[in-house]
Amino acid sequence: QVQLVESGGGLVQPGGSLRLSCAASGFTVSRYAMSWYRQAPGKERELVAAITSGSSTNYADSAKGRFTISRDNAKNTVYLQMNSLKPEDTAVYFCKRLGYPVYWGQGTQVTVSS
Repeated sequence: QVQLVESGGGLVQPGGSLRLSCAASGFTVSRYAMSWYRQAPGKERELVAAITSGSSTNYADSAKGRFTISRDNAKNTVYLQMNSLKPEDTAVYFCKRLGYPVYWGQGTQVTVSS
């Protein structure tokens, strides 16, 4: 049974950092492209960052230079390190496994506010 469980969200001040985790079970993350999406209130879900099975990465323009996606194969977990956070980064962040079928986690709330 495939599961994706996100954690690490919370309330942080502007300029602060958070590291999100996506713990996977039921499959091996190194064999799939994995990605992080986010959805702010009243907005569509958008891609933040992705990592391929070959460890190539790509980022939304809004995330470049501030966010880093990585993978720990031993822990079967994907991470999103977020630095220099801004209020506009406030959203629910979701982990997604690409491929067929697609799987989503339940999301973790990130709030950037002073």
